[in-house]
Amino acid sequence: MRAQFYPHMPQAFVKLTELEALVKDSGLDRELIHLVKLRASQVNSCAFCVDMHVKEAKIDGERELRLHHLVVWRESPLFTEKEKAALLWTETLTRLSTSDVSDEVYAQARRHFDEKELVALTMAVALINAWNRFAVAFRSEPGTHDRAFGLDKAGL
Repeated sequence: MRAQFYPHMPQAFVKLTELEALVKDSGLDRELIHLVKLRASQVNSCAFCVDMHVKEAKIDGERELRLHHLVVWRESPLFTEKEKAALLWTETLTRLSTSDVSDEVYAQARRHFDEKELVALTMAVALINAWNRFAVAFRSEPGTHDRAFGLDKAGL
């Protein structure tokens, strides 16, 4: 078992949680935030965060079929053009080490998000990528905090 990261810098994780609250209150659709967090976590192979965000989305009423289709969002008819733009933005920012953010990807995002929304979306992507890095590095076990986070209500 690897170290528990939270006890060693609790003030930093409180700040990350405060930033999460700002994203939640940014005006972005709650459903969209769930999709973004789940897709970035899938790309990063973060089992802890995939587990968490599937449960959060289900508690908030997301349809299970859409959660299953998320890995094939480009081909799936279950996502709106706005959601697809957000997912493309998410994948592009999550994979910065392999490509930059092209003008085409930026333009597609701007067709669906105003400047303020795009900044909030970018913050959401940046935050989930930060959380993914901690959970992956320290091999956080999926489901271990379900009761504390209220995720046991998902019934999964």
